[in-house]
Amino acid sequence: MSAPHRVVLVAFPPAQMLDITGPLDVFNAANNAAVEAGLPLPYAVILAAPAAGPVATSSGISINATHSVFDPALQADTLMLAGGGGARQVRDDAPLVAAIRALCERVTRVASICTGAFALAATGFLDQRRATTHWAHFDEFAHAFPHVKIERDALFLDDGKFHSSAGISAGIDYTLSLVERDLGKAIALQVARELVMFLKRPGGQSQFSAQLAAEVGAGDPDRFGELTRWIAAHLADDLSVELMADKIAMSPRNFARRFIAAMNVTPIQYVQTLRVDAARRLLSDSALPIARIAERCGFASSEAMRLAFHRHLNVTPADFRARFQSSKAGA
Repeated sequence: MSAPHRVVLVAFPPAQMLDITGPLDVFNAANNAAVEAGLPLPYAVILAAPAAGPVATSSGISINATHSVFDPALQADTLMLAGGGGARQVRDDAPLVAAIRALCERVTRVASICTGAFALAATGFLDQRRATTHWAHFDEFAHAFPHVKIERDALFLDDGKFHSSAGISAGIDYTLSLVERDLGKAIALQVARELVMFLKRPGGQSQFSAQLAAEVGAGDPDRFGELTRWIAAHLADDLSVELMADKIAMSPRNFARRFIAAMNVTPIQYVQTLRVDAARRLLSDSALPIARIAERCGFASSEAMRLAFHRHLNVTPADFRARFQSSKAGA
């Protein structure tokens, strides 16, 4: 980059603080890493809002916006729309929607963070495009914007110049992915280390781990909490219903009945979901052969893992790896 890439981050009061400060810290760390490497300053970041000045946030602390989105002279290379309660109400403010639409037309890359997708979708630019947002607002978003192809299993994604990311921390993952695109993996790795985070949480993967998703949907997740934690640490074992029942001193029949009542899933289905989730991580983050991954995750064979992947994800392990394996793991 000869001149700094100009990023305009827009907050809509009351804004979600981490949707603002998370990306800002990633860009700041990238600037520091680039300068330390003897490179020109890569990013110039400004905060904008419907009006310049203090911007209220949901955390109760105001943050200062130096520019207004209504300023026709406002220019950006990348436009990012932060989420929060205010972003979800943008669609009811026609002049504000028009100003954001004009901004979108003037930039080469547009992104939404969390429920910032509501503000972006209000412009109409996401119609017939793929997008995601915070999981808690999927139904609200789908009702408000029926022409947007909402992706419920994505941390972040892009469709042309329009990008979107899921809830809060996913905005940090997404911004780090931009740094990797713009500046390369070496700088992105340094930023990730500085912020003590993973370099790549693949954008097309689920917003939740399988264990968390199962526990969120459970009626009584604490009932078998100790057992489920043990299962997650022993996926390579022969996790039969009999073995799990013996682990907590119950008869297999009673255990299976009570597990279903508490977790809304059978014990075997729960184990297989965790095994698929563990295999996904190894396919993404390691260069281990598929047969070895199947063994480590407790599948009877590579074919058994392939069938499980097709059942849960409608994709083969090989295709999943081709799509999501990090370049570092591939090397």
